[in-house]
Amino acid sequence: MSFTGKATYSAGATLPENAEDVADIIGIVSPFETPLLDHLGDPQRSATSTVHEWLEDTLLPNTDVIDNTTDPDFETTFIVTNADRFRVGDQVRGDGLNEIMLVTAVDTGTGQLTVVRGYGGTTQEGLVDAQTLHILGNAALEGDDRPTARFANRSRVQNYTQIFTAGVEVSGSQLAARQIAVADELDYQKQERLRELLRDLENCVINGVAASSDPQGNATTRRTMRGLIPHISTNVFVNDTGGFPAGAGSNTDELTEEQINTALRSIWDQSSGGVDTIVVNGLQKRRINGFITASRGYDDKSTRFRDLVSVYESDFGVCRVVLSRWVPADTVLLLDSSRIDVLPLTGRSFHFKQQASTGDSEVGQVIGEYTVEARNENAHGLIRGLATS
Repeated sequence: MSFTGKATYSAGATLPENAEDVADIIGIVSPFETPLLDHLGDPQRSATSTVHEWLEDTLLPNTDVIDNTTDPDFETTFIVTNADRFRVGDQVRGDGLNEIMLVTAVDTGTGQLTVVRGYGGTTQEGLVDAQTLHILGNAALEGDDRPTARFANRSRVQNYTQIFTAGVEVSGSQLAARQIAVADELDYQKQERLRELLRDLENCVINGVAASSDPQGNATTRRTMRGLIPHISTNVFVNDTGGFPAGAGSNTDELTEEQINTALRSIWDQSSGGVDTIVVNGLQKRRINGFITASRGYDDKSTRFRDLVSVYESDFGVCRVVLSRWVPADTVLLLDSSRIDVLPLTGRSFHFKQQASTGDSEVGQVIGEYTVEARNENAHGLIRGLATS
């Protein structure tokens, strides 16, 4: 073998006789995880129309509010907001009071109730305007005729399917050439576009907004789904003056455990279920982790330091804490996951649709169509306006 005069340590990578040293791995740093979709899991059914509807029902309400021009105090007659919620024979208690009243007459025309004060020997207490009244239950007369039938009307709620799509095109030469770390360039591009669309689906499930006009869409109007945050309207707690009841941490910029418990209690008051999922961004997740800081112990023999809350357990539910980067930094989502499904339109879950090529390439699109079914919006809640730094 002839002498070349080269030393091995001086043989640079650009010399023509040296083979390239390229690792057979492709690294992806862009975030594409979908923790909320993973937590909810695959639905048991699919949507069958681009306008997806479902029915919701409620029991007859057992509370109302005094709507008198002055405080009723110890009066036996006063006006309420919804007199049709009451029947003769109802036992009624004012919010925060121990006195029981018995309803003896109901005038649905004027909204006036006539009651016996201090029923059953309970001590009379002053009533005030705008006070909540709790209906304990009705006492029927022995042998009396059946009461007038009462019922709540079922309501129809709807959302819209949204089309998610991405184009794929790979030239014939690219398909034929040997690739580093890629067995099939077309399959690789399908996989990458699918990751992007799944990421976008979770983002829209959380934040998406339906169009205010012509939401069903057409060839010139895009159809968008309504996400969870825009869907929730009843239990919305804004972290500013008046956003929380007194004593619930309303003057604190940062998320507190008291705020979460106040929101959970409000939802529990209205829902037969309970919140089982708390979805937050990274900043609010650190706030929740901080709930245990004051009571955390440290073993000087351990080399592991743990500062993590994965499950939050309170009187109002056991909640898994889900970290999703797609939740706004100032927001905490409180969800009953048993009432939420992310549904594909029938036959339209994510798939690759091969299309005719007009040149020397393989072309197609990854496509899927989905909607969110979030049943009973008052079974969920959110806290927003929290400090983001």
